Amino acid sequence: MSRFTRKSSKKAGSSPGTLIHVGEKKTDDIRLSMLHYDAETLLEESLDRVEAALPRLKPTATTWINIDGIHDIAVMEHIGRHFGLHPLTLEDVLNTSQRPKAEAFDDYLFVVMKMLHHDANKNLISSEQISLILGKNVLISFQESAGDVFEPVRERIRKGKGRIRSGGCDYLAYALIDAIVDNYFVILERLGQRLENLEEAVDDHPEASILAEIHTIRRELIYLRKQVWPLREIIAHFLKDDVDFIGAATRLFMRDVYDHTIQTIDTIESFRDILSGMQDLYLSIISNRMNEVMKVLTIIATIFIPVTFVAGIYGMNFTHMPELTWRWGYLFVWIVILAIIVGMLVFFRRKKWF
Repeated sequence: MSRFTRKSSKKAGSSPGTLIHVGEKKTDDIRLSMLHYDAETLLEESLDRVEAALPRLKPTATTWINIDGIHDIAVMEHIGRHFGLHPLTLEDVLNTSQRPKAEAFDDYLFVVMKMLHHDANKNLISSEQISLILGKNVLISFQESAGDVFEPVRERIRKGKGRIRSGGCDYLAYALIDAIVDNYFVILERLGQRLENLEEAVDDHPEASILAEIHTIRRELIYLRKQVWPLREIIAHFLKDDVDFIGAATRLFMRDVYDHTIQTIDTIESFRDILSGMQDLYLSIISNRMNEVMKVLTIIATIFIPVTFVAGIYGMNFTHMPELTWRWGYLFVWIVILAIIVGMLVFFRRKKWF
């Protein structure tokens, strides 16, 4: 399926809140895992049923429930009932083409983001939708498939490093969002390396394949910008004082994520400008090479015009041509031809035409 458009026609005509999975089914089984912790204790386990997490929910502790796989409508409805999620929230979770956004409900804050992956073999960027439900003492994350960029966050929780064990759910949400944004820089670094290699190739050996690579990278940047651009609206929303689920202490860290988001967007725009300049440079080099070839061919053609004229005259084979019976006539014609060639070359050189 195209990365730029996803089929959502099956949702047409459905009432708001109708649960229909839109997107690619990326995993067969839905997996539930839980991290339950406070400053002193930590419990990490896999869950068979979402109900198993309910007894762990305590106002003094933080519970992170992660769900890999969102294609099973029955399971999603089950989760929604147990945590009091609005049907419109579940609808957006299931719609993997949802634009990144943040919405505040009475009991929770709903966030949709895009987690990006880079395929080094194919040099392609793909995205996975991440949905976060931030409550008072529980955070639920929905992923399309297993595997994410959150492992460093999990390690910090396990080792109790930093303030994450005592920071609460809002700080955990910040840590997850920060991990997603930091991964953007990794992808941009790889794109930057590709741009550097491409720039060297343009200067050294401009070939037709370079233009195709320029268009490929431009498409990747457009795709990346589409996923990242709305993120600044989300972070800006978190910085408002009226957002109940983000504490004042965590809001300071959110400002840092906001700066990183702006930096990511600026880097994308800079790469697009570099690509445009690189394409112009490539076309200019090709055009100059063509001009050099045409210049050489024009000089050769210009030289042979008078030579052809002389050869044409003495190729008419009239009976009464004095030079035809002259002993030195053949040598004289060659001298004339060579004199014309040398004279024209000297003239072109003085005019600096080559």
